[in-house]
Amino acid sequence: MAKTYIDTVKYLIYTNVEIGGLVEKPDVVGAIFGQTEGLLGDELDLRDLQKNGRIGRIEVDLAGRDGKTTGIIKIPSSLDMVETCIIAAALETVDRVGPCEARLKITKVEDTRNLKRKQLVDRAKLLLKNLLSTEIPESKEISQLVRDEVKTAEIVEYGPDKLPAGPTIDRSNEVIFVEGRADVVNLLKNDVTNVIAIGGAKVTRTIVELSKRKEVTLFLDGDRGGDIILNELAQGGVDIDFVSRAPAGLEVEELTRKELIKYMRNRSPFEQNVKGNKGPERRVVEIPRFRQAEPREEERVEPLPQPRVEPRPEPRIEPRQEARPEPRQESRQQIRARRREIPEDVPRLDEQDVPAPEPEQQAPSEAVPLSKGDLMKELEALGNTLKARFYNGNLQMVSEVPVRDVIKSLSETRDVHAIVFDGIITQRLADLASKQGVKLLIGLKIGNVNKVPSNIEIITKNK
Repeated sequence: MAKTYIDTVKYLIYTNVEIGGLVEKPDVVGAIFGQTEGLLGDELDLRDLQKNGRIGRIEVDLAGRDGKTTGIIKIPSSLDMVETCIIAAALETVDRVGPCEARLKITKVEDTRNLKRKQLVDRAKLLLKNLLSTEIPESKEISQLVRDEVKTAEIVEYGPDKLPAGPTIDRSNEVIFVEGRADVVNLLKNDVTNVIAIGGAKVTRTIVELSKRKEVTLFLDGDRGGDIILNELAQGGVDIDFVSRAPAGLEVEELTRKELIKYMRNRSPFEQNVKGNKGPERRVVEIPRFRQAEPREEERVEPLPQPRVEPRPEPRIEPRQEARPEPRQESRQQIRARRREIPEDVPRLDEQDVPAPEPEQQAPSEAVPLSKGDLMKELEALGNTLKARFYNGNLQMVSEVPVRDVIKSLSETRDVHAIVFDGIITQRLADLASKQGVKLLIGLKIGNVNKVPSNIEIITKNK
């Protein structure tokens, strides 16, 4: 029994396979072993190599489409470079898989140790980076780290909402509002201690009360979120005196000390930043639009009573209902009385039960003969149904079966002149149809038919 794995895989053989028919994975593996047996001698026989663990399990990945099969074959090898290439070349000698023609092409022979070397180098780089990052930094870096840690440790929680703030938030007459905790940390690193974080677009009670007691400068990011926060604070009753903005696409936490000082000095009054807010103007404009819709209701009320009175009496005239049933009842009674010699005193209930011969007229419509052009229309009608129809010598439909049962049904049915089915015509179907005396075979397309029987005509949709 062949091994499913080998201890050390040195090389991996990749092979593309194209087969002129629908086959399975065991067919491909059997063809490889069978057609390479004895080709390279006993030392390089695939079966012996696989038993000894020098060749691994042959992996086959196939996909069938349009009557053909394509796929990839992978063969692991622990042989040396020369022997592996000989085995790979021997695979290209396989020219048939079962009854179908096949073509195998070696795409590459991969050295699996190269992948291990690449992983080794990448891992070594990562270990080296971690080692360098954990080394003792220089003296300037040490002082900067200590300073940053001290500034970060100075963050306090202010108010009942516990907002992140600087240590001098209560002692200073001026306060800087920023968006989040990271902005507070950046300002503290650059010696700006009278700062507090809003904590998002939600207006808290702590922010409202603090804005009434101190001069407020709102320092926002240069993105869409900054505009939203500005509008929320303006509508939430926050008393803002000045507004500073970071450049477009940047946030306060990303600015350097020089940039922080620059943009805080270039602050502008709050009234100049609210001019672009069109929120209240839109609400005022929408009000007259709803008022203009009121007079339209008066215009629609006037024409309503006119169509209600006039059209209703016209279609409900009684002569139509009385004139139709009376002559029908009299004519039926007279005809039945003459044919069956039944007196006219027979009750009407028996007369109404008689008109049963109507469905008998529908029976001959099913056996209407068809022409060859009509059979092509039948093929279009069978589209995406996966069904087949058998016709006799008069081109009348005999039966309808699923496509998967065509072979079985045809072998059991006699006097079939034509077959129309939603499928692909194969050599097996053509031979069986010729044997059963079928003269016309119509399908979607023709598959791998090498020899068309002389006593049968094959028509496809694309012809």
